[in-house]
Amino acid sequence: MATGIDIDQLKKGLFKSAMKGKWNEVVENYGKDDRIHEARITRSGGTALHIAVSDGQEEIVEDLVRIIHEKQQLKVLKIGDERGSTPLHIAAGLGNVSMCKCIATADPRLIGERNHENETPFFLAARHGHKDAFLCLHYLCASVDDGYNYSRRKNGETILHYAISGYYFVDLAFQIIHLYEKLVNFVNERGVSPLHLLATKPNAFRSGSHLGLCTGIIYHCISVDKLQEETSYDQHLFTTIKKQTNYPENYETCLNFIRLLKTMVIVLFNRGNTKKEPTPRDAEDPERSKGNDGTGDQGEESRHNIGAQGHQFFPPNYGTCFEFVKLVSKPMLVILGLGSTKIRKIRDEKQKHTWSVQILDELLRRTSLYEYDYVGGKPLRRPSSQVEEDETIPYAIVDGGDTDADLEGDQQPDTSLTDHNVVTDTHKLSRNNGKNSEDRNEGGKTGSTIPDTVKRETPILIAAKNGITEIVEKILKSFPVAILDMNSEKKNVMLLAVENRQRHVYQLLLKTAIIQETVFRKVDDQGNSALHLAATLGDHKPWLIPGAALQMQWELKWYEFVRDSMPFHFFVRYNDQNKSAKDVFTETHKKLVQAGGQWLTQTSEACTVMAALIATVAFTSSSNVPGGVNGETGDPNLKDQLAFNVFAFSSLVALSFSMTALVVFFAIKTSRFQEQDFRKDLPEKLLLGLTSLFVSIASMMISFWAGHFLVVRDKLKSAAFPVYAVTCLPVTLFAIARFPLYYYLIWAIFKKVPQRSYQSIPP
Repeated sequence: MATGIDIDQLKKGLFKSAMKGKWNEVVENYGKDDRIHEARITRSGGTALHIAVSDGQEEIVEDLVRIIHEKQQLKVLKIGDERGSTPLHIAAGLGNVSMCKCIATADPRLIGERNHENETPFFLAARHGHKDAFLCLHYLCASVDDGYNYSRRKNGETILHYAISGYYFVDLAFQIIHLYEKLVNFVNERGVSPLHLLATKPNAFRSGSHLGLCTGIIYHCISVDKLQEETSYDQHLFTTIKKQTNYPENYETCLNFIRLLKTMVIVLFNRGNTKKEPTPRDAEDPERSKGNDGTGDQGEESRHNIGAQGHQFFPPNYGTCFEFVKLVSKPMLVILGLGSTKIRKIRDEKQKHTWSVQILDELLRRTSLYEYDYVGGKPLRRPSSQVEEDETIPYAIVDGGDTDADLEGDQQPDTSLTDHNVVTDTHKLSRNNGKNSEDRNEGGKTGSTIPDTVKRETPILIAAKNGITEIVEKILKSFPVAILDMNSEKKNVMLLAVENRQRHVYQLLLKTAIIQETVFRKVDDQGNSALHLAATLGDHKPWLIPGAALQMQWELKWYEFVRDSMPFHFFVRYNDQNKSAKDVFTETHKKLVQAGGQWLTQTSEACTVMAALIATVAFTSSSNVPGGVNGETGDPNLKDQLAFNVFAFSSLVALSFSMTALVVFFAIKTSRFQEQDFRKDLPEKLLLGLTSLFVSIASMMISFWAGHFLVVRDKLKSAAFPVYAVTCLPVTLFAIARFPLYYYLIWAIFKKVPQRSYQSIPP
């Protein structure tokens, strides 16, 4: 009992010392009594070493591990808390390279220890995006096979899944792909591969991001370095330390300019030596880097390396000129005051786009998605009789089993494919959540059958739904057979692009040479052609713009665009419900037509009141002549004054345009609200009415200022103009409030093809 009491007292003393930060006492007690090495001193079951690691005490951790190693009690390092996490788990989760190296060096087998979530420290480092800690543990692994064994949890999620799930872990994903190539083809229990995950990230690509005019110019002027494979951890660590910023933050723009100047010199120097070899300069737009000679491996790579920016804007031989423009633009951005936070955000955005394209290239180069023997990490047996002829299933669901442990039970993955920025039904990827798995052993001799109801979407289908043209284009170039892929509803890539209103993807398919007529003739399991799907108003509306009437107009334009894009005989006239595309359009857009009519009526009523008030004021002001008239001739006394001429002209304009606005809005209120009226008639009337209203408001204010200036010009003199500027503030606020509607109205009328509204996608 005395020994037990002594241990309890030691635990309490050790806990108090750790909580107060008296780590020297902890180290001293560790060296005196071996029994406290295994003592759990916290409610969560952690030891003193757990607390030291959590507190980031690197030197203390080294001392404690040294004492444990000297006393040959390495089993202490395997003690887990209530979650099963060892000190190395915590260090890897924090990304502390020094502590990871210290603990893992004492016993490299700790890298493969699993917590209650079946996660290894190796897995946690990648899951939380700590590239340095991951590389440290990778090089401490006994073999590459151990890395594969440590890189997966029981639900099938791998380190590559998590690296791609995080938008800002792309550089880590690049290293994982090169170190563990087989993970490219691993899928989780839902049949989701890393390429599937990437297809659910539209914001990771240029096609899924909107850039304004100014932002776009800066975006194209910024140079981004490509990802490079880390060949040596020690070299990488030295480089990381060397690159640590030891200068003030406001010096970063100057240093970036110096780096760009260095890049420019290198490009100019190397151009003369690489005339016959294509030199890719920008993974974001590799079309610019194509050489004249398309032969060889490098030429083949350049042909497949089509970046996120789309089509090139200049010939390849203009590359040097483009680099010079980049060089000149950098100091201009600094002069304009855009050299700090704004440029950093744009640079991060372009870096994400560039690296995502690079990751896509690496995944496609290694994937076995469309090969006959592709099994996604672990095959599940499926009778051939259960495979339907019209369904393309190029991969199978793994059971989510682990490679070195017998796992029981099922667990939902932590990373969800559902992103608030994307359109994807993840349950369609797999309706079997791995519950039918019968064998989780490494041998895999007893396979589980997949019922014939299990149908999954391939990455190209997901990318088509989300409008990622880069993925669709590159997959079609690498695997032309992907054009035949279909989902559970027998919709191919073209049908999904039309259904989800992805204009750029649909136009890409129209221009693709491998597209066959049968692809456009394809119908889904309900007999709906592409025109039927274009006529269907679904939940996904990529062009959310102010006003139901404008929404209806763009729905009509999209329907007409799809209808006119191909010969009419390509589309099936009636679906299985014996409905034509026109019938489907009318049926699904009834509520939108009603909403559009109500919106136009309410807008017209509000604007009518405003136009009537302006017309009243304009008529009153135009009937009163400032300064009076000459009794003999009837001419105005101030007719020779410039301000009087401005008053007379603006009063007439205000009266005329306000009456025009009244008539137009009254015509809108009495118009019929049929489908085709929203195509051109009603939007043009609304545009005419709003334009007349804005002009009448501006003219009325100008006439008021001119008349007032004639009265007080001798008293206020130059002070009159600031006063007028303040008085026009309420009218200006009204105009600003209504300008977005006016802008979108003009945009919707003059655009032949509906444009994607990025305001409908949260950032």
